[in-house]
Amino acid sequence: MFDRITFDAQIMGGRACIRGMRIPVSVIVGQIAHGATFEEILEDYPDLEREDIQQAIEYAAWLTKEEVHTV
Repeated sequence: MFDRITFDAQIMGGRACIRGMRIPVSVIVGQIAHGATFEEILEDYPDLEREDIQQAIEYAAWLTKEEVHTV
């Protein structure tokens, strides 16, 4: 489902990262939340690809799915 998101205890303490690099998903999503464009992020992180950024957003959205249970 998220083939570009990796988890490795030896990289960033097991945090969700992009393709095994030391670039946490949270950093990418945080930059987007603060108004950075894909182009700006790609300039700052030349090893990233557009698909990495898109999947980071999709992963963050997936994590926030909430179930509301009413009594």
